[in-house]
Amino acid sequence: MAIINQYDKRSGITYVYESTSYWDKEKQQPRANRTLIGKRDPVTGEIVPTDGRRKKKQGSEMVVPVKPGPVPIAVANRRFYGATYLLDEIGHNLGIDKDLKLCFPSLYKQIQSIAYYLILESDSPLFRFEKWNLLHRHPFGENIPSQRSSEIFADISEESRNHFFRLQQRRNQEDEYWAYDTTSVSSYSQTLRQVQYGKNKENDRLPQINLALVFGQKSGLPFYYRKLAGNIPDVSTVKNLLNDFQVLGFDKIKLVMDRGFYSEANINGLLGEHLKFIVAVNTSHTFVQQQINKVYDTIQSYENLDEQYGLYSSTVLTEWNYQQERPYKQDVLTEKRRIYFHIFFNIEKYADDQACFDRKVLDMRKEVLSGKRVAEHESFYKKYFTITETPKRGAKVSVKQDAIDKTKRYYGYFALLTNEKMDAITALQLYRNKDLIEKAFGNIKERLNLRRLLVSSEKSLDGKLFVAFVSLIYLSYIKKQMQESGLFKDYTVQTLLDKLDIIECFENPGFDLRVGEVLKKQRLIYEALNTTPPA
Repeated sequence: MAIINQYDKRSGITYVYESTSYWDKEKQQPRANRTLIGKRDPVTGEIVPTDGRRKKKQGSEMVVPVKPGPVPIAVANRRFYGATYLLDEIGHNLGIDKDLKLCFPSLYKQIQSIAYYLILESDSPLFRFEKWNLLHRHPFGENIPSQRSSEIFADISEESRNHFFRLQQRRNQEDEYWAYDTTSVSSYSQTLRQVQYGKNKENDRLPQINLALVFGQKSGLPFYYRKLAGNIPDVSTVKNLLNDFQVLGFDKIKLVMDRGFYSEANINGLLGEHLKFIVAVNTSHTFVQQQINKVYDTIQSYENLDEQYGLYSSTVLTEWNYQQERPYKQDVLTEKRRIYFHIFFNIEKYADDQACFDRKVLDMRKEVLSGKRVAEHESFYKKYFTITETPKRGAKVSVKQDAIDKTKRYYGYFALLTNEKMDAITALQLYRNKDLIEKAFGNIKERLNLRRLLVSSEKSLDGKLFVAFVSLIYLSYIKKQMQESGLFKDYTVQTLLDKLDIIECFENPGFDLRVGEVLKKQRLIYEALNTTPPA
């Protein structure tokens, strides 16, 4: 008898079988019988027993099958329903409820209810759930005490989360660019291993974790996130991101990233995986300046001006010196790869940057002449000034005009690097659509109460981040529909949800659920969000 592990690529689950070998007299060859005994826990490595497709366990009580359909109403209730009904419909339309049920069969209703609470009660901590439960109809339908919510977070496994990511990604539109970015989330906890001091993007002095997020630009929905240690810079995250995509089975990948992710190693990694990308690049790099020099004298012509954005633009087709280390051959593969530089010039930004720099030069010159030099400014003095001092006349300062001209040369310019053929304005539009991920980070921190973490265990943190991520899918859908239908002219997200939240429902034993009055304005909101009003 032997134990066999078999990995299912579709579900990401490792199943464990008990294999018994025997000799087949008729076929004159060894054979084996396999019996499913469970699945392998990806965290602990232990075998989690299963019933084998609902077969009766030896010594266990008989399981009475439950008929499908709504649970009969046992107690009379009157609760608010309009906003949670909206979330029910969104979850059904996006397949969130189905995917959660498949990945978390014993927890999906609790996860949904906590997600609803985070969305509708953005300013309230989780221990206030009990009061909200008494007033609202929601998927779980019962109170979730604060201690129980921590247990739910801890029960959300890495394997199940990855399965959910796979299912959600398949529902996203194909042939779309994915916006990728990171943010910092501060924490009061001193016990979490990945809470570290790093570059906080909100200038918070607390230690932090970093959170990486991937959004579909056409769908406007997130479908993947990753928790990182707080001291990891953006540029170091791309390699593991690509590895995660490979493990999760994501294909047809097109990434949009800002300049913090640009490095030779990352571009080589993206090219090596044959992925499409748009990456902003800093004009201080010599290679980027070489491309700008090719169009420097011609970019400011009328045919290069885009009236919508007020920018001059030009595209340079060039070659990238691609390198790939091959440990199995103990060498480095080098070859030329075609890439496109989309170069933009903003004449207003050029004027602002130039005036700002000139004021700085004047202030620094005054510091030197006054004799009150600042130690932190010595490198600036050395780079841009020639300073001579005499006993009678004191300090004399002359400006190094060549150094100043070299600094100002690339003011007003910015550039995008891509390996997919397109015009410069199309690349710019795709890059600027990345703003939705910045708004998503705002939703995570503000509306979902994750500006400062209070959890004390790694598993609880992972689970809470996942439930917040599920909430973010709902919120992102609402915001996208509000933008497309023009609802932001009359409502914020909160006022819209409040407008619907006052719709009541009535539960009485022996009767179907009955919904209270729905006003015309409320019906119009449901329809604008592509959902059917409750009836």
